[in-house]
Amino acid sequence: MPRDFTADLSEVKPATLTRRLLAIVYDTLLVVAISMVVVLIAVGLNGGEAIDTPLGKAGLQSALLCTNFLFFGYCWTKAGRTLGMLAWHLRVQNHDGRKLSWTQALIRFFGGALSLLCFGLGFFFILASDEKLAWHDRWSNSVVVRTPKPQRK
Repeated sequence: MPRDFTADLSEVKPATLTRRLLAIVYDTLLVVAISMVVVLIAVGLNGGEAIDTPLGKAGLQSALLCTNFLFFGYCWTKAGRTLGMLAWHLRVQNHDGRKLSWTQALIRFFGGALSLLCFGLGFFFILASDEKLAWHDRWSNSVVVRTPKPQRK
């Protein structure tokens, strides 16, 4: 079965916790921007008024959750990386080098949220794991690898 990524698997190394956390900082800025656009649209649809009803708040929270998942899911399944991961030369993939499925992206998204909610313990598990896998890596059967820098001509 052909791999989706062209880099030889022998060239990639597991990503360090530091690089992964730095990529998360970059991606957080993008998620905040996307969330602001969603909130502006919701307020506009509400006639410019604050969304203060229980149903309105639940709808807004659902929209934010869906757009955040679509951002990460699309990036992970199509390119194997978000903009933050691109900046830090990281890629998420299957163990055999193939791209993630949408099911894996969903498990990874909610597993990553759980890892963060547990005071980041799921991420710090990377330090104790020989394979350098976080909880959500294990649960989604994926791995974050450091990719070689492109050669300049």
